Amino acid sequence: MKKTYVNFVCEYLGGIPVGTPIYTGQVAEMIAAEYKLQKKEASAAAAVTVKRILDGGMMPELRCYQKGIYYRTAVTPFGETGINKERLIADKYLLPDIGYETGLTVLHRMGLTSQMPRERVLATNVAKDCMRTDKKLGVVIRPPKATVTAGNKDYLQILDALDLLEKAPVDEDHPYEVVAGYIQKKGLNYQILLALADQYYNHSTVLRLAHTANMGGTAI
Repeated sequence: MKKTYVNFVCEYLGGIPVGTPIYTGQVAEMIAAEYKLQKKEASAAAAVTVKRILDGGMMPELRCYQKGIYYRTAVTPFGETGINKERLIADKYLLPDIGYETGLTVLHRMGLTSQMPRERVLATNVAKDCMRTDKKLGVVIRPPKATVTAGNKDYLQILDALDLLEKAPVDEDHPYEVVAGYIQKKGLNYQILLALADQYYNHSTVLRLAHTANMGGTAI
């Protein structure tokens, strides 16, 4: 005999680690597969079932973060654990290969500046054509210079860093050597970098890329 939706979903939710975002969409996919339902019918069943579980206290550790997003909590000496916001940020703006981190955070991570950025900036396809702040997740999102893909995101991140280099509070004495080392470590191709820089970035960024290649002993 098939389990009820409530029993099935409780069992499924119980296997998800504490703090991990749970989306009603993924619950619907599980219900659709288990009960051979159409997408619309499964979505309705998921929404009703998760609400019933939450309202009925069938999983005391289940919490609602916002409409369509839930998580399991745990009690610690410091209070309840919250939702994993890094995972939320990644799911919303970065995965799968739709965005990347940019701005001063990347320069700081590369060792080009010791200044800690006040805000975290993400270049993401989700931003469309305007920059805005997601106050709930504490990040600024902006459109990338080109649509982000699995193949170009590391290249765009480097070119963003070069684009920012002259305006950022850089305190590394040999910044272009640092960038050249980062390019080598990532195994990036200078010809691809040049093609992207020429198409999507300004002339100053192209010149900085040429200087970086020279520091890395590469001709472009």
